[in-house]
Amino acid sequence: MDAKTTLVILGASGDLTARLLLPALGQLLTTEPERRVRLIGAGTEDWKDDDLREVVRTSFASSDAETATDCVTVEYRQADITQADDLAALLQGLEGQVAIYFAVPPAVAAAACEALTPEMLPDGTMLALEKPFGTDEASARTLNARLAQLVPERQIFRVDHFLGKSTTLNLLGARFANRLLEPLWSAESIESVAIVYDEKLGLEGRAGYYDGAGAFIDMVQSHLLQVMAVLAMEQPATLGEADFREATSAVLRATSVWDDDPVSSSRRARYTAGSVDGVAKPSYVDEPGVTPDRKTETLAEATFEVCNARWAGVPFSMRSGKALSDPAREIIVTFRAVRHVPVGLTGSSAGAILRFSLAPDRMSLELNLNGADDPFVLERATLSADLGAGELLAYAEVLSGILDADPMLSVRGDAAEQCWRIVQPVSDSWARDEVPLEEYAAGSAGPSGWPTRR
Repeated sequence: MDAKTTLVILGASGDLTARLLLPALGQLLTTEPERRVRLIGAGTEDWKDDDLREVVRTSFASSDAETATDCVTVEYRQADITQADDLAALLQGLEGQVAIYFAVPPAVAAAACEALTPEMLPDGTMLALEKPFGTDEASARTLNARLAQLVPERQIFRVDHFLGKSTTLNLLGARFANRLLEPLWSAESIESVAIVYDEKLGLEGRAGYYDGAGAFIDMVQSHLLQVMAVLAMEQPATLGEADFREATSAVLRATSVWDDDPVSSSRRARYTAGSVDGVAKPSYVDEPGVTPDRKTETLAEATFEVCNARWAGVPFSMRSGKALSDPAREIIVTFRAVRHVPVGLTGSSAGAILRFSLAPDRMSLELNLNGADDPFVLERATLSADLGAGELLAYAEVLSGILDADPMLSVRGDAAEQCWRIVQPVSDSWARDEVPLEEYAAGSAGPSGWPTRR
C-alpha cells in the first residue's frame, strides 16, 4: 500500500488514542476510502505491531469502520519520546506529508518538543498538540516559542474539537449568509450572549487531570472562549486559515472580564452526593484521586466583554458544569426588545431569542406573535430547524485538517496565549477565596439563580 500520509501518534498505547483518535481515523477513512494512511504508533509499552493492529481493529469497529483497516498500514515503535535519540530514530526516513500527534499529557508533550530538533522533522510536518496548551499565559508563550523553533505557525495544530466544522460552519452560515441576521449582529440589537455546556457525567476517573484544572480551565478557558470568538468575529474575506484565524484572534485580543471585576462577574460551585438518572454519585471530594483542600470547582460561570465597536456593552456569559440534571448545551443570543409596542397589544414583548443547540445541532428562534385565541395578546412562538450534524465525529474533523495540513480550525498561538490572559483575573480571585465555592447536589440543576439557566 502506498501511504499518502504518515500519521505518527506519540502515546499510541494510551486512552486518548484508543477512545478518540483511532475511532475518528476509522470514520474518516470510511468516508474517504481513497485516502491512505501509514500509521506509526510510539509508546513506552513493550508492544509489537500486532498489538497496535488489534487496538486499531477494535477502535475502528467502535465507529462502524471495520472496512477502513484496508486503508491503513500499522507499525509500532517502543520509544521514550522525551529522549532525542528515540525521537530521531522514530522519525528517520519518513517522506511525504507527515503529521505528529502528541496524544500524551501536556507536560510530556512539552518535554518531547524540547527533545525535538528541526533536523528530525521532514519538510511540511504538522505538529498536533492537545489542550490545555500551557498552564498560564507565560507557559503558553514559552511553548509557542519552542514550537516556532521547530516549524512555521501554520504547521502547528493546537487541537480544540469544539471547533469542529459542523458546529462552526453552522454558526457562520446562519450569520453571514442571511441578511435577516447579519445587520442585527451587534450591540445595537443584541442584549446578551450566553454559551452553556453542561453534562450529566461526573468525574469519571479523570481526577489526575481534572482536579488540577476544574471546570473553569477545562471548559471555559479551553473551549468556550473559542466558540465565542467564532460567534463574535468580524466577517472574514475568506474561510482560509489566515483570514479566519485572524478574525477570531482579534475577538480574543479585545476580550476581558466584565467590568474588570472578577469577583462579581464569576461564580463557582462543586457537586455533593446525589444521583444522576438514578445512578448514585459520591460527593466530588470523595471521588478517587481528589484532593479536597484544592477547592476544585465542578461548575463554573464567568461573564466577559468584547471591547470593540461591535460588541461593547454586551455581556458574554459562559457556563459549564458536571453531574447536572437535564444539561443545557447551547448558545443563547438574546435580542433587545422593540422600543415601543402599539397601545392595544398586550402580552409578551420580550426580545427575540436565537438558540444554537449543540449535540444535536439545532437552531431555534423565539418570537412574539399574535395569539391564536386573541390577536391583541402577544404570545411566544418558537421556529426551529435541525442543522446538519456533519458526517464526521469531532476528532475525525480534527484529523482531516491535520492530515490535509489545513490549520483553519486549530487554535493559533497568540489566541492560546490570549485565552489564558482573559481568564487569569478570575483564577486569581478564586485562588484568593474572594468568590465563595457554592455547592449543589449531583443530579440537580445546580445552585439557584445562575443567570445562564434559561
